[in-house]
Amino acid sequence: MRTFVRGAAMWGVECPQRPSRVTGVTMAGFHVPNLETLRIVPHPAVTLLLEFGAGSPVLDCPAGRQQRGSIVAGPGLGSGGAVRARGENVECVQVRLSPVIARAILGASPADLGAAVVTLGDLWGRESSRICEQLGDVSSWQDRFALTDVLLARRHEAGPPVDPEVAWAWHRIVVSRGLTRVDGLAAEVGWSRKRLWSRFRSQLGLPPKRAVKLVRFDHAAHRLVAGQGAAQVAADTGYADQSHLHRDVMAFTGATPATVAGEPFLAVDDIAWPSGSACGPR
Repeated sequence: MRTFVRGAAMWGVECPQRPSRVTGVTMAGFHVPNLETLRIVPHPAVTLLLEFGAGSPVLDCPAGRQQRGSIVAGPGLGSGGAVRARGENVECVQVRLSPVIARAILGASPADLGAAVVTLGDLWGRESSRICEQLGDVSSWQDRFALTDVLLARRHEAGPPVDPEVAWAWHRIVVSRGLTRVDGLAAEVGWSRKRLWSRFRSQLGLPPKRAVKLVRFDHAAHRLVAGQGAAQVAADTGYADQSHLHRDVMAFTGATPATVAGEPFLAVDDIAWPSGSACGPR
């Protein structure tokens, strides 16, 4: 297990030695003795948090709501800086699911989640507590990743796929790092704009325009964390100018680009997700 240090944050981080058998799944393990209040920064993936052990993470959500334990959230969790995480002696496996495979694995469309954070038990029932108990019963992180992967692969195989046209449109958005012209996507797949927008949103949980903005923001945010100046990041990632980047970062995080550049939630990615791109799983 490697140690991640950023400011006051000090976390243990573990990565799988083998990729998931399901394309679009990435995982990391975390052991955080003292998780001080942490801003959740939006990411273009569905987040699945499998908590085990004596501690428990707490998510402070809008309107005073709190979620504890294992949770699932749709793409863009934390938009507007509205979600914070905290806890003591937190141990968990965090899974990032491409929206393309999330519906099959979760048993529900990301669109059903909306902007909310949902307890995993609400979706999986007893299977949620069973996998968390199994994760706590083994001492090896690699065994934990293997257990998780078996479960995700089984659920993925049994679940319904998204339309190939929707999957292709998502792939185009991610590969372009959010620089795809959304008006051209429908024509490229041979659908009407109305049909693609409706299917994309219902199956992936967000409309194409929002997906483009989220993927572009994610790429820009990681460039900021890497130490690049805001003006250069704006020029390189498709923003009209630095003010445009500033507005987008504020809209997604509730913070300035300078503040986001120091966020542990983003900085840990170099350790936790070393084989993935800043745009997350496809």
